[in-house]
Amino acid sequence: MFLMGAALLEHNKASIDAMNVFPVPDGDTGTNMSMTMQRAVAEIRACDLDTAEAVAAAASLGALKGARGNSGVILSQVFRGIAQSIKGKDDIISAQMLADAMTSGTEAAYKAVMRPKEGTMLTVARFMSDAAQKAASVRGAEVYDVLEAMLEGGEEALKKTPELLPVLKEAGVLDSGGTGLLTIFRGFMLAANGEGLEDLDIEALTPAEAAEEYSDNESIIASTNVEDIKFGYCSELFIIHIHDDVTEQDIDRFRDKLCRLGDSVVVVHDTGIIKVHVHSNAPGKVIQFALMLGEIDKLKVDNMREQNRQIHEKQLREQKEQAVIAVSAGEGLESDLRELDVSYIISGGQTMNPSIDVILQAIKKVNARNVFVLPNNSNIIMAAQQAAEAAECNVIVLPTKTVMQGISAMTGYNPDCSVEENTEAMTECINNVVSGSVTYAVRDTSYEGKTIHTGDIIGLIDNKISEVGADVAECSLALVEKMISSLDDCGFVSIYWGEGASEASAQALVGELTERYPDIEFMVRSGGQPLYYYYISAE
Repeated sequence: MFLMGAALLEHNKASIDAMNVFPVPDGDTGTNMSMTMQRAVAEIRACDLDTAEAVAAAASLGALKGARGNSGVILSQVFRGIAQSIKGKDDIISAQMLADAMTSGTEAAYKAVMRPKEGTMLTVARFMSDAAQKAASVRGAEVYDVLEAMLEGGEEALKKTPELLPVLKEAGVLDSGGTGLLTIFRGFMLAANGEGLEDLDIEALTPAEAAEEYSDNESIIASTNVEDIKFGYCSELFIIHIHDDVTEQDIDRFRDKLCRLGDSVVVVHDTGIIKVHVHSNAPGKVIQFALMLGEIDKLKVDNMREQNRQIHEKQLREQKEQAVIAVSAGEGLESDLRELDVSYIISGGQTMNPSIDVILQAIKKVNARNVFVLPNNSNIIMAAQQAAEAAECNVIVLPTKTVMQGISAMTGYNPDCSVEENTEAMTECINNVVSGSVTYAVRDTSYEGKTIHTGDIIGLIDNKISEVGADVAECSLALVEKMISSLDDCGFVSIYWGEGASEASAQALVGELTERYPDIEFMVRSGGQPLYYYYISAE
């Protein structure tokens, strides 16, 4: 069911992305939910599939690690509630157990959102839960009946989302997160019907596509507590001068033995050589099995538990008092953030929302007792907050919704000040900046009375559409004028040019603005951001 749900979502992610309320070229709900599901699938494939409880727990853990964007975080909470509901229950899921699990998932999702809005995927989940409970209460109900009722309830809710959320009605779209959730459960139903991926001409996700792991041992070891290392020795070797009577079946049997002995098994056979990698607690047996196939060369055995101790001792010695992590995309923007004392940049933002796990790994990597996180995107804030809850240090998520807010926040940061002083100063800087951006429309729609056509130029102030036009320069000029007029006393405007614009076009814009506002200081920088002609801040 999970594999089919993930595959069906992946198959439909582009159409779900296109359902974004704003017609900007970075609608990413489908992509975020699909990448979250892919990570759940990777965790499921890695676990021992003895019970439904194990599968649900693996899906919950994987989705939480890989959750991207608000929709991904909410989806991970649905799976978390489901897993908690069936924990310790019989392996055979009854109709009532499934209904209770969905109810638990919905409750967990609502709790995760600070201010839940109806007309979103939460509403779809709630309707599905209510329908499931109603179906399960019928005498003789089976799991199939509950699944069918859940889909009907979800369809009903999805149709109602435009009535519950006026912005959807005006844009002429259904809620994209709700559509994604329903798509996953349609996959569940297809699996219950006995359909396979091959019946739908959908390719299964490969482990490489689904996984999001670090490839080097040190990263894995450093991010793990020593008591959690199940297999302590990393063995790597080459088998050379392979015995003449060794067959492919012998190599397969050797690989199976290693799989029973440990994990992270790699056995690659090339002409005259076999490369071996395995984590185990019995490196001697690994060597013994290898010698049965040929001679050993370039043997390396590392004690990962001792490496773990040494790495953590080093981290403790080198731990800083404070550090800042920021999410950004674009060489110029990243350079400016580093100059302002950002310790670590997570590459991402529009269309590239980092997962909870990626943010958590960044928090560990900066090695500080107190870590500020600047999401710089409204769709990353929830993932950052979830990562903060899972972190072992003190994490302060400043809810920056734009990169411009993030840059402004950093002008208030001083590593020599206390955490409390920095929090106050950075928050004040965020509140004093107005953010603007200029991009293009990817589809026809309407928003707050504005008719928008594909290819139109769109200007946004604090992530709300403010200007619509046919010319980048004219739209940008009008946008900046609105931003300046929204402030009582604007003294400084920054313009970062990105994809589709140039330094010459940015300087021409500033030239026009300088004539109109001689008392305001203007700065032009190369941002390098994708999809957006300009990022603008007014302070």
